[in-house]
Amino acid sequence: MTTRSRPAGKLLYAQSGGVTAVINATAAAVITTARAQGVKVYAARNGILGALREDLIDTGKESTAAIAALAHTPGGAFGSCRFKLKGVEQDRAHYERLIAVLRAHDIRYFLYNGGNDSADTALKIAEVSHALGYPLGCIGVPKTVDNDLAVTDTCPGFGSVAKYTAVAVREASLDVASMAESSTKVFVLEVMGRHAGWIAAAAGLAGHDPDDAPHLILFPEIAFDEAAFLARVKATVARVGWCTVVASEGLKNAAGQFLAEAGNRDAFGHSQLGGVAPVLAGLVKQKLGLKVHWALPDYLQRSARHLASATDAAQAAAVGRAAVEYALAGRGGVMPVIVRTADAPYRWKIAPAPLTRVANHEKKLPRGFIRKDGYGITAAARRYLAPLIRGEAPLPYGRDGLPVYVRLRNVAVARKLPAYAQGDR
Repeated sequence: MTTRSRPAGKLLYAQSGGVTAVINATAAAVITTARAQGVKVYAARNGILGALREDLIDTGKESTAAIAALAHTPGGAFGSCRFKLKGVEQDRAHYERLIAVLRAHDIRYFLYNGGNDSADTALKIAEVSHALGYPLGCIGVPKTVDNDLAVTDTCPGFGSVAKYTAVAVREASLDVASMAESSTKVFVLEVMGRHAGWIAAAAGLAGHDPDDAPHLILFPEIAFDEAAFLARVKATVARVGWCTVVASEGLKNAAGQFLAEAGNRDAFGHSQLGGVAPVLAGLVKQKLGLKVHWALPDYLQRSARHLASATDAAQAAAVGRAAVEYALAGRGGVMPVIVRTADAPYRWKIAPAPLTRVANHEKKLPRGFIRKDGYGITAAARRYLAPLIRGEAPLPYGRDGLPVYVRLRNVAVARKLPAYAQGDR
């Protein structure tokens, strides 16, 4: 963490990676807080790519009402990207271009709103700007539905996807139960979570009694055992009459291989998964002869602003405000994180954490949160998860019965530098 005198200049905000139901609440808080301090805010169109291409947006062209409405609008208002900067040795041209863009527009604060890879990018930019002698307050701003960022108690975006998942499991299971006598016996819901089973664990909040759904939760932290899985499904159907299974997309076998490996990789180098739900459904149908349905909520789970958690929305705004405050106070290379101070009643606060403690660290679901049999959550997990989905975050509805969301004008800032083709790498 570094401390220095506050320079004059503008603030650049950018969104990165998969968006969430509340990432724009962070954006709204950033803009509102900076405006109150007389600091002009630019946004990079499509994350770090916009910064490299000098494709900047003047948020000062947006009305106060539009920014307020941004707080309840899902998606990424300024566009996001999956683009990872390598080390300065391999990507020096990118870093020099980035500093050139910042210098040309007198940008002295950079806020990067994203997950693990984004924290790494923010750290690298903080280090490079210092090495190149350019005064820049670089702040990482937490966001990820996967809830796998280190240090922070939870990640903005997770509480809402957790709420969506628990509600979806409870509602779909009522449907399955009503049809089980003569139709579907097994329902498989696949949720996000490549390496960490936080979202899968949140599904456990849907039930309280032993025979409540979900009957089986399959975590990426627990190696998949086909025989044990099929035996458990068969026994559940025999006892309850039907069975709901929630599976993390990152489910692996004993050899460490993804059950749903698709063979491709995204821009961050992560393996792209092809769908674990149909794989599991196929096993149930072929080996047990039971009628089975499966579902893949995919983008629905991370964009469901209509079912956002009040806790999550409040925390998303809080990290945005704190990020601006840290930058203007002269802090650099830090991230505002959520610190839990009490479980009952739930209490939390925001504190700064060095990006070195966040970048390239992944927070897995603790083994103490998973039942000994490997198929459900413990009381400790419930204590952790339950406060994160509490409360509703109302949004306005129009006469057509649909939510009223805002679409910003996103007026471009005039370019001052030559075009940069390498920004499309």
